Amino acid sequence: MSARLEEARGLALAIGLNVGESFVYRVRQSRPATLFGSGQVEEIGRLVTEAQAELVVVDNGLTPVQQSNLEKAWGAKVIDRTGLILEIFGERAATAEGRLQVELAHLDYQAGRLVRSWTHLERQRGGFGFLGGPGETQIEADRRMIRDRMARIRRELDQVTRTRGLHRARRQRAPWPVIALVGYTNAGKSTLFNRLTGADVMAQDMLFATLDPTMRQISLPGIDKAILSDTVGFVSELPHQLVAAFRATLEELLSADLVLHVRDIAHVDTDAQRDDVLDVLADLGAIPEGDQSIDETPMIEVWNKLDLVTDPEHRAALLQRAEQERNVAVVSALTGEGIDALKRKLADILGQGHRRYELVLDSGDGAALAWLHAHGDILSEEHEAVGDEAQILLSVRMDPADHDRFLRQFTTRSTTS
Repeated sequence: MSARLEEARGLALAIGLNVGESFVYRVRQSRPATLFGSGQVEEIGRLVTEAQAELVVVDNGLTPVQQSNLEKAWGAKVIDRTGLILEIFGERAATAEGRLQVELAHLDYQAGRLVRSWTHLERQRGGFGFLGGPGETQIEADRRMIRDRMARIRRELDQVTRTRGLHRARRQRAPWPVIALVGYTNAGKSTLFNRLTGADVMAQDMLFATLDPTMRQISLPGIDKAILSDTVGFVSELPHQLVAAFRATLEELLSADLVLHVRDIAHVDTDAQRDDVLDVLADLGAIPEGDQSIDETPMIEVWNKLDLVTDPEHRAALLQRAEQERNVAVVSALTGEGIDALKRKLADILGQGHRRYELVLDSGDGAALAWLHAHGDILSEEHEAVGDEAQILLSVRMDPADHDRFLRQFTTRSTTS
């Protein structure tokens, strides 16, 4: 329970709120009017008054009636977990597609509620008006306006989906595999992304630091180029509106050649977080219930933040478990520990269709040798003299398509084993 409370505090801090007090209340029976019992409502009301709080976040779902009644009882704005997450997404979405997706989720969320501030349609800052702000106006928007706006957004997102599909088709025609990162929010996906790619994507100890997908190329042993995609983090009880809205973005997972499920292995609820991620993927139709693969795409669990595991016995047990699991890698994206082993594992999986070729080069053909080092995995290299000439005997593991490209580009002798 304490971990859930800390996560709720983290969500509030992620939106820049000043958290005065936070408590856990056990609700034996949900009250239709207020969720909490009358005594709890009065007690929380006293705390709100004493703290002079302007906003109360209930880390649970609230019906429109419950939200309205609690606001009247406490004399402060009240938002639930869904509203808070939507507010975070509203401020963080950087791309036009991300903003459309979040706005659609927000409209869907508000469609069944008393429409309050639709100021996001005219404000410059992010967010969606749950928290209020200086200079805002309250505009009563009717349901027909909401439906019309949702229809327009869906049409725009359909176009985005078609465009994304074309991009995926072009990538599939290219000889570059795609690796997608998924994981619970704050599991360290962006830090791992930066470590693998040398990029500078925002990576902070903050929930939902990354919302919009980012793609970069990486090099792996024996693989000239691969595309790494960082995606939005998941969270327990992720609003279903957001799951639906971000379906187009997360469809990248369905076309990936390999999926890395990044886990914060030092977190007390790491197993529960893993289950939450798999549940969301199942909701998207990406994996069967409880499965560990996306269609036929292999999935590797990357146990991240090993540097935070300070207990020697726990650390040793994790490393031993990882050795016994074929699709597990243990790393610290922050310090770089285990990154080389992870790259080798990625290369081995992506290179399962590669074949071994025996090649003979002239010793002076440096361009061909450099090309092979860049596009293949050199298993052995021997130099020998044949009469007055010198040659290089190579054993190279590489993709058959790369081998064909090599033969078209360079003159050499080649056999397959």
